[in-house]
Amino acid sequence: MEYQITDVVKGEEMDFKLPDSAFFEAVGGVEGMKKFMYNFYDIIYDSEIAHYFPQDREEFDKVKEKNTKFFIQICGGPKVYEEAGGMDLNEYMIRVHDDFSINEKARISWLGCMMEALEELDVDPKLKKSFWDYVESFSKLTVNTFSDGAYHPVYKRKK
Repeated sequence: MEYQITDVVKGEEMDFKLPDSAFFEAVGGVEGMKKFMYNFYDIIYDSEIAHYFPQDREEFDKVKEKNTKFFIQICGGPKVYEEAGGMDLNEYMIRVHDDFSINEKARISWLGCMMEALEELDVDPKLKKSFWDYVESFSKLTVNTFSDGAYHPVYKRKK
């Protein structure tokens, strides 16, 4: 499957759709999502964007576990991500990234790690595409650093 990465356009209103919940089931539910996402974060740990994450392996594993819960819930699994405190989960995750200076290059590296992890999944390509479309679009909302300063995008979630 070919994965497309589109450019972030400063000030563009971002529209995205959550992944098809069939992706969650096809991956193997909670345990399958853990395996998939742990593999993804292990790829990140050895990538050029590893510095965005704790370098202490134990602390990194905590981040990996917490972020996996986000993806489990976003993909239609059980409500296991508790840190959002009632806030819209996507909006909360955007705000979490405000603490980091994330540019387009870092986003593309993150997506490259995701591509690698997705390629290893034995899942219907249409379901992979549903997940990819979500992360590719949503990742634009985490970019907050441009050569001329920071910006905070506006987003609307498709139902």
